[in-house]
Amino acid sequence: MGGTARSPHPKPAAGAGAQRLLISNLYSCLLSPSGHGSPPRTRFGAGAQRWLSTKQGSTVCPGWDGGWGREGGEPTARGAGPLPALRGVRLPSAQPSELPPSYSVWMDIAHELPQLIASRQLRARIHQMPQLNTQHLRGREELHLAHLVLSFLTMGYVWQEGEEGTMKVLPCNLAVPFWEVSQTLGLPPILTHADFVLANWRRKDPSGPLEIENLEPIISLPGGESLRGFILVTLLVEKAALPGIKATIQAVHALRHLDDELLHRALQGLSAAIGDMDKALQQMHDYVDPAVFYTVIRIFLSGWRDNAAMPHGLLYEGVSEQPMAFSGGSAAQSSVLHAFDELLGIQHSQESTAFLHRMRDYMPPPHRAFIRDISRAPSLRQHILSSADPQLREAFNHCVTALADFRSHHIAIVSKYIAVAKAKAGQKEAGSIGKPPAALEAKGTGGSHIFIFLKSVRDSTREGLISA
Repeated sequence: MGGTARSPHPKPAAGAGAQRLLISNLYSCLLSPSGHGSPPRTRFGAGAQRWLSTKQGSTVCPGWDGGWGREGGEPTARGAGPLPALRGVRLPSAQPSELPPSYSVWMDIAHELPQLIASRQLRARIHQMPQLNTQHLRGREELHLAHLVLSFLTMGYVWQEGEEGTMKVLPCNLAVPFWEVSQTLGLPPILTHADFVLANWRRKDPSGPLEIENLEPIISLPGGESLRGFILVTLLVEKAALPGIKATIQAVHALRHLDDELLHRALQGLSAAIGDMDKALQQMHDYVDPAVFYTVIRIFLSGWRDNAAMPHGLLYEGVSEQPMAFSGGSAAQSSVLHAFDELLGIQHSQESTAFLHRMRDYMPPPHRAFIRDISRAPSLRQHILSSADPQLREAFNHCVTALADFRSHHIAIVSKYIAVAKAKAGQKEAGSIGKPPAALEAKGTGGSHIFIFLKSVRDSTREGLISA
């Protein structure tokens, strides 16, 4: 899934033309209808890639931009689909919440997932599915919705019986189309943050506000209202981050033009956005039951890498002769904090950096390209250190403090929903909900040692403050 090397940034022009040049340069793969004009490169097995080439030919995805790169006012009426995170000034235009009729067998099963899993009938239904041809999917919207649907089917299939009854083989009628769609989009064949949150929402009232009461997931798993709350609160955190992404772009522009006044405004906008993300995150307490999250929801977000319940990974039948290992869905796959870290020059530990960089392989290719280009921009930290302006240093430190506070509050929420919930899992009322996965007791769904990782990232963020 790694992209090709980018060419050096051209020298900026003056005025409004420079802004257009900056955006065009930083986000060329996002703003053109066909990206770089070639399919995204992946890291998911050269042998399987060769198999795909012979089976499917070209895998260019027309118009795929990961939901980024739009600007304007309010979204159009239906407003379902992946959040944009490029310019941070609007949510996406309407996205489909149903695939074409020829893929109705996928949608029918997807809409019944919670019931089929609860009754232990999902695997049988999937075994009865025909193997559908993905060539009839058109455009990034249908392809991304297909990835969402197939990823949910896969997680339900693998984890239907819990961690003690996992499947070692994903049948070819699910594995092959999931692989094909994944290769086309440059995503791994597993549920990602981009699927679970960014692409998995729609308005109940098409003309109503983008608020939790007017939102619902397109596809669900077991967990009822707590699952709905977990998806949608996370979505609202992403929504709150959008002005911060816009501020990040403004900051890069200001650095290139040595415009300290614009840079100061951009840093103020970034710290305000991180504060709004923090407020949105606190809604998790209102909408998600810790016992339900820990005993029911969490296992369905788990992957088959760094997971003792599936030590050998998962064999994708018809794709590869060897099992493959992929990490489960994780908030570390969200692009926004990666972008903020790169802008602020936050240096994490070697172990944490390795995990975070691996999580970038689970982002849509344009998101990865955006983060990479922010990392190659002029150093904000060095500019602040060399500046004699105390207001700039103060605005910079406000951003770092806001980011560290957000991460502290995230740790508190994770503690409540994992550590505290684990302690209560043996109680009768929690135990009656479901059996928590023992393999995940000390790890996050992405496979990291969760509290060690989160505290390390929070502490290294605090170390990014610049003293007077």
